[in-house]
Amino acid sequence: MQALNGALEQLGNPSSVHGHGQNTRAILEDARDQVAHAVGANRSEIVFTSGGTEANNQAIKGIYWAQNRKNKARKVIVTAATEHHALLDPIDWLVEHEGAEVINVAVGSSGMLDLEDLEQILSSRSEEIALVSLMWVNNETGVITDIVRVTELAKRYGIPVHSDAIAAIGHVPVDFAESGLTAMSISGHKVGAPIGVGALVVARDFSPVSLLHGGGQERGLRSGTMNYPLATSLGAACQEAVSDRVERQSRLKQLRDLIETEIVRAIPSAVVTARDTDRVDHNAHLIFPGTQSDNLLFLLDQEGVSVSAGSACQAGVLGASHVLVAMGHPEELASACLRITLGHTTTASDAERFIEAIIKIHPGALVASQSTQSAN
Repeated sequence: MQALNGALEQLGNPSSVHGHGQNTRAILEDARDQVAHAVGANRSEIVFTSGGTEANNQAIKGIYWAQNRKNKARKVIVTAATEHHALLDPIDWLVEHEGAEVINVAVGSSGMLDLEDLEQILSSRSEEIALVSLMWVNNETGVITDIVRVTELAKRYGIPVHSDAIAAIGHVPVDFAESGLTAMSISGHKVGAPIGVGALVVARDFSPVSLLHGGGQERGLRSGTMNYPLATSLGAACQEAVSDRVERQSRLKQLRDLIETEIVRAIPSAVVTARDTDRVDHNAHLIFPGTQSDNLLFLLDQEGVSVSAGSACQAGVLGASHVLVAMGHPEELASACLRITLGHTTTASDAERFIEAIIKIHPGALVASQSTQSAN
């Protein structure tokens, strides 16, 4: 907030040549440096956007169009059914309007991508593939994908790779230069910046086709007056998110493990969806058989607890988690899940409060039934 408030006190279009404009341009470029340093990129590779959805759209459509213009045979997009809808929907649009074809990498019951299947897809369809897009960390289950391995496989065939890294920044080591990625999406509110800002990191040697046309700002990929106040808030947030990542994640892992252990102890039917998988430390994702996600969310909200059934970006529409369905869970179980995300402000008392709340509202909780019996 301090970075945002300070920038809001300045006035000027960063593209203007007058003094006020140059002052705000300096703020913008300092923010670009901060984001670049936080994600291991060159400053020229940072393109500010309105958030992750725009970044994903620009990456998917822009890379597809660039590849397809060079070679009309490149109409295949390789992705996974467990991706966020901010990525799946732009791909569906390309299928409907541009004749693209989608191939989904197989997903195991743990949520891990089958990279042997990816290797087979790449080898058999390499001449037709425009790009690969696979998220670094799944936003629902917290499962981590070996992005370096993905890019190594794609590099054999000269295929560009994009990654939605929105759930990865500040939670796992992210180094764009070392990753081998062509493009990477990040979102501000996931690292503590205000809602409405993000960035697309684009390798210097690649030029996606732009979604927007106008003044040519941001490497010609994002025309429009540049939002320096939100950019500087993103820079500050990214810098802070990576500076204390190890200590913070260690603390949150203890809280996450406590939550999962106590819930499974009190509610034996509860299932941790990715317990034995490589996953981030701040995320717990559980299935509660015999319940409905929307009912659990409502009852927890009455207890003053805010969690999610999956992505919070589906315009308030609840249904079966497409991620769990892709992992092989039946729809009744995919409609009975909760995602608990812990952040830098989460305390032990917060975790204990959630545990008490879920035990109180869940009809099958052992503690609740024992309390009822003792009361009678």
